[in-house]
Amino acid sequence: MAGTAGSVPIREIRSLEEFDRAALGGSLAGCRLQALDLTERTFALLVVDSSRAVFLGCRMEPQALAHIRAGGALVFPPIPGLPFDPYRAAPYTPDELYAGLGDGDGYPGTPDALTYAWSRRTGADGDVLSSMLRSVHDDALSDALDELMRGARVVGVMGGHAMERGSLAYAGAARLGRDLARSGLTVATGGGPGAMEAANLGAYGAPYDDVMLVKALDVLAKVPAFAPSVGEWAAAAMAVRDRWPDGGPSYGLPTWFYGHEPPNPFASHIAKFFANATREDGLLSRCDAGVVFLPGAAGTVQEVFDAATANYYGSRGEPAPMVLVDRAHWTTTLPVWPLLTALAGQRPMADRIALVDSVRDVPAALARLSWG
Repeated sequence: MAGTAGSVPIREIRSLEEFDRAALGGSLAGCRLQALDLTERTFALLVVDSSRAVFLGCRMEPQALAHIRAGGALVFPPIPGLPFDPYRAAPYTPDELYAGLGDGDGYPGTPDALTYAWSRRTGADGDVLSSMLRSVHDDALSDALDELMRGARVVGVMGGHAMERGSLAYAGAARLGRDLARSGLTVATGGGPGAMEAANLGAYGAPYDDVMLVKALDVLAKVPAFAPSVGEWAAAAMAVRDRWPDGGPSYGLPTWFYGHEPPNPFASHIAKFFANATREDGLLSRCDAGVVFLPGAAGTVQEVFDAATANYYGSRGEPAPMVLVDRAHWTTTLPVWPLLTALAGQRPMADRIALVDSVRDVPAALARLSWG
């Protein structure tokens, strides 16, 4: 990402390789350096121009720190004692969030659980520093997603967390994720259990033959839900990943706001946010190839009308396709479809919504609703 700070060009540096190239050129002026361990780059920091540079959560030796500050750099140091990095330059991986899962503490000792506990504790305290750190973290993740998703055709798959492994609905959602990924689309979900996990699983299994998904579903069915044990639920998913490594990519955008919903390990890129509103808008606004809504409850209904509001007002550009799956659910159980069609009226979004009976009908519906 590029910009300007006064007359000095802005350049983001997120890896040691990028740092070394910039330092070799003799200048870090105007650069934004994010979450780097520079403790072995002291000599470079002592000789390079660091005027107007900003160091976000970078570790360095005291001598180098004093020098770059004297040279005009702005430094936001790492915050000790945090279970997360507020300045991180990339989404999480499943292995990062579930590090230590097999150790003595199990899931409560993982970074995911520790970060949720920190959020609950500091949220109750009303501490302004903690609030700022949550905001910085979420903004950094949003920026990282923009970088990673640029140029991708993203399709969202939304649905409830209550859909259990081993059910026909879960298997159908997994096949949907696989078929969408194989069609060249990038699958993105809310990153949690249930329908979300199933769609990410399908995208993960897309490079493999169809037998792999059948076998993976059998493995997962032994631990149907994340209650009562998140650890056992996550371990079953990790076992699938270990048996079939190098699965296909997809995105998951969960939130620590719903602490009872752990992130599913099948999304290769996990952007877990503190603020649910940031997560919801960030997910739906990036689904330029459309959004599929599987049966769900309040959270999924909220997502339907978040997407519908943007399509109604055109606030995200041309209306993106919206496909609701399961006619009985969306017309009788939760009669969202009649309200959605009434809202669409004669507006352009009316040609971008569809109600289908089964996940098998989704690819054709998306193709029909897409612009040219």
